[in-house]
Amino acid sequence: MISPRIPALALACWLIVPWLTAADRPTVIVVTGAPGTTEYQARFAQWTAHWKTAATQGDAAYHEIPASSKQAADLKTRLASETQTGQTPLWLVLIGHGTFNGKTAKFNLHGPDLTAAELKIWLAKSQRPIAVINCASSSAPFLNTLSGPNRVVLTATRSGAERNFCRLGGYLSQAIASPTADLDKDGQTSLLEAWLTATRQTAEFYKNENRLSPEHALLDDNGDSKGTPPDWFRGIRVTQESVDPKLLPDGLRAHQLHLVPSPVERTLTATQRGQRDTLDLELARLRTRKTTLEPDAYYAKLEQILRQLAHIYHPDTAAP
Repeated sequence: MISPRIPALALACWLIVPWLTAADRPTVIVVTGAPGTTEYQARFAQWTAHWKTAATQGDAAYHEIPASSKQAADLKTRLASETQTGQTPLWLVLIGHGTFNGKTAKFNLHGPDLTAAELKIWLAKSQRPIAVINCASSSAPFLNTLSGPNRVVLTATRSGAERNFCRLGGYLSQAIASPTADLDKDGQTSLLEAWLTATRQTAEFYKNENRLSPEHALLDDNGDSKGTPPDWFRGIRVTQESVDPKLLPDGLRAHQLHLVPSPVERTLTATQRGQRDTLDLELARLRTRKTTLEPDAYYAKLEQILRQLAHIYHPDTAAP
């Protein structure tokens, strides 16, 4: 996140403020696809277990789509039953293999496979924040299709042609709740931080094995359907400017999603977190305009945003 935190006050409040109401709980849906072999079955089961543990730690509503010949239909039903509005995020994690025939990418399921076009339709009505994490081979076309406002889309590959087994999902499943992946040391690991950690570990694996990497991950959260590779980041900030100057760089929205929140984060309601995240992005946009504004205008707007942020953490202070 962009704004500073006030840990002392927040930790004190956490002792008396409950974490989440039922309406405030994020949702995690994990789909473990057809493994193909017993080796992959064991590996994917372990990755799934890591996500379940993280969701439990974060008090999220957790659902697995069981293996069956109607797995795709069950996923469609599960998504339709989810709340379509609100500030709490929906996490959709796809663990398994993927294919690409030159035109259409698919995620391999037990029964009919899942295409990005189908998933786009199933998610079309949802207005809540959504993170789609496709850990499969040939997953890049899912990013191109599912990219949109208020969405974070992660793929293990940068093109559908990367068809070999991908290891990103294993490292990501461990990093999502790991304190060692907390790159900015704010007491919680964001989806961005987990992804950056996992991509680094993936690259190190292939380097140590003296093998060419068959996977190159992408992240998109600014809705431009392009995606950003991990080597464009320095720390948690993108070093490359967006092609479209009207768009913020990728990574800012992904850094606002935490599956296992810190004590500070647990003091906020879903509405407060939504307000804070909106202000954080507004602050980021203001910083991109700093050189085009008069100093007085820039600092006046900066003070206004910071006062609003402070009011979220200190409601007893005067409203801005």
